Amino acid sequence: METPLEVSPHVTVQTAVRPRRAARLRLIFKNPATLIGASILFFWVLMALITFIVPDILPYGMNDIDSGQVWKAPSATHIMGTDDLGRDLFSRLMLGSQPMVILPAAAVSLAVVFGTAIGLFTGYRGGWLDEIVMRVMDAFMAFPVVMLYLMIIVAVGPSAVNVVIAVAVATAPAISRMVRGLVLNLRSREFVSAARMRGESTAYILFREIFPNITGPVFVDALVRVGYAAFSIAALGFLGLGVPPPNPDWGRMTVDGRQAILLTPTAALFPALAIASLVIAYNLLADGLTEAAKSEE
Repeated sequence: METPLEVSPHVTVQTAVRPRRAARLRLIFKNPATLIGASILFFWVLMALITFIVPDILPYGMNDIDSGQVWKAPSATHIMGTDDLGRDLFSRLMLGSQPMVILPAAAVSLAVVFGTAIGLFTGYRGGWLDEIVMRVMDAFMAFPVVMLYLMIIVAVGPSAVNVVIAVAVATAPAISRMVRGLVLNLRSREFVSAARMRGESTAYILFREIFPNITGPVFVDALVRVGYAAFSIAALGFLGLGVPPPNPDWGRMTVDGRQAILLTPTAALFPALAIASLVIAYNLLADGLTEAAKSEE
């Protein structure tokens, strides 16, 4: 009995695409953990948008100081208390959602673009070029991540853009390694061989035949990495190398709150919980997508 030839996934019946996507969405959001993750992420994205578009909706400005209200516990006036300068923690926490939502996503997006391009090309090309590029990637991955962040940011200076670059540089090698492994598995498949026999160009094979087959794993991996990036950016803020003051930074708010951990423990607790919730949200979403993909197999 003859085995049917394997075909490229983009050669499909158009009418089957929408029902399949709807079924995939039902599988994803059927999982309660995924719904929780999506809800948490939606909340923080919404807060970032609202505070960016309508900052006056908050009870206090980013740097409004309430004299004599230093390290105050939550009250009717300041629902999350105040910091060491008498600034409202709730307002600063909500404003701090902007860099914590935007910077990790920007850093991982940049890393995915470069990591995927490197992995696609070297995995398909192979040979000496693949070996050299992968050894360079291995050299980057050999450095402890925090040390790599510190080296880059100390060299170029702390700023939002430099934080994005540091996280992207540290993340791209692992993504390129993963993409290369996927490409090595796919380049010997029959639909790729058929494209070569038709005389298709390398660019066509990479972006029309191979790339559509790796978008799912890359997207799920990126979601997990955005969670790690959010934690890393908070850690850089904790070390004083994140978003420069006076802009609110959850990591720096946490370390500042440690000064009054006995007097007002909520000053460190609220930003720490915000960081944890965002990281957990990304991980729950990634788990939900992974389980949905397994259910389809």
